[in-house]
Amino acid sequence: MTSGQQSVDALDLRILALLSAHPDAPIKELATALGIPASTCAFRLRSLRARGVILGMRLLLDPAALGRPVQAVIRVRLGNHSKSGVEALFDALAATEGVLQVFHIAGADDFLVHVAVADAAALRDIVLERITVHDVVRATETQLVFERRDGTAVAAL
Repeated sequence: MTSGQQSVDALDLRILALLSAHPDAPIKELATALGIPASTCAFRLRSLRARGVILGMRLLLDPAALGRPVQAVIRVRLGNHSKSGVEALFDALAATEGVLQVFHIAGADDFLVHVAVADAAALRDIVLERITVHDVVRATETQLVFERRDGTAVAAL
């Protein structure tokens, strides 16, 4: 069993659900809401991090407030699937300015690339100058994102 696959019990799930909803809450506040001692909450959080269940904390920014109001998902289909070509493309996509997330997926498409850009011209430039220039890429399809919502993640478990 790898570190992230170690058993997570009901209390761990409650902690994760509350932390997901309130990531900046102090331990004392989390513990009070869960009805457990702060020391137990702190110990459990350290354990979850050490076991790789909690991989880190991220700052979520509003792309529109940063001058990137246009979001899209670009579907990328490869013409060949050499390990080196796939890895090189994956790395290049992740390093591209404006790319929020890259998913290497199974199915008809090989990658989903979530981007946030200033306008349609910037979106076109990512597709033409940063994606289709790779020899392994056979086709792309761009879908505009009208609205995005986060799921409940752990709270739904």
